[in-house]
Amino acid sequence: MPAEKPGFDRLMEIMRRLRAPGGCPWDAEQTHESLKRYLLEESYEVLEAIDNKDSKHLKEELGDLLLQPVFHAAIAEESGEFTMDDILNSICDKLVHRHPHVFGDQEIKDSAAQVENWEKIKKLEKGEERRSALSGVPPHLPALMKAQKITEKAARVGFDWEHVDQVFAKVIEELHEFEETMAEGDQERMEAELGDLLFAIVNLGRFLALNPEEALRKTITRFTLRFAHVEESLQARGVQMMDASLAEMDKLWEEAKERERKSKE
Repeated sequence: MPAEKPGFDRLMEIMRRLRAPGGCPWDAEQTHESLKRYLLEESYEVLEAIDNKDSKHLKEELGDLLLQPVFHAAIAEESGEFTMDDILNSICDKLVHRHPHVFGDQEIKDSAAQVENWEKIKKLEKGEERRSALSGVPPHLPALMKAQKITEKAARVGFDWEHVDQVFAKVIEELHEFEETMAEGDQERMEAELGDLLFAIVNLGRFLALNPEEALRKTITRFTLRFAHVEESLQARGVQMMDASLAEMDKLWEEAKERERKSKE
């Protein structure tokens, strides 16, 4: 395969070769449906590289992620649905149309006004497809991201709190309601109240310009690192976690937190 071709053209040619007779059996068997999981996996690996501030890893993972739309484009091209050029022209047209302040004579005052204008243009593009202010949220988004999107859309049409204190009070209210259902032991109601509590917390995060999905992912990373410290410290002493006391593990957990704090100083 000639290496002097432009990178993107070379990638498309490689993918067509892999899918063609005499190419790779696995690549040839893939469909839009079978590739869904890889699109998600590669997206999260890109996020990991960004979190780790690892530019070398990020370059590699962005390439893996880019492979996914190229794969889908090759499958669609074979059946005459659309081509990669169709995809690229579509997004180019969309970007130009949704930035009239850059490619036209419209003026906007700041990024918040651009977000509002973007949504107005998008709604006009979709026409009757979007009758609700909450329409357009992808159904398969992770729940925290979906909740954030929905609260953002509701806020844009005025369905929102005025002050952060009100949002915080709502979180406390939902926490108390969950506590009440715990005392009753009704599993179905507990699930409903837990959902209400999580939704209220997402709303609080949005109000404070905090990303709940990002916040939780970072907490999971911190938990994993601290847990690893507890495990390794106990193993170094020849102690199994199941045999260690809670007080002993708690002390090691606090050690891990202190190490974290010092590493940031």
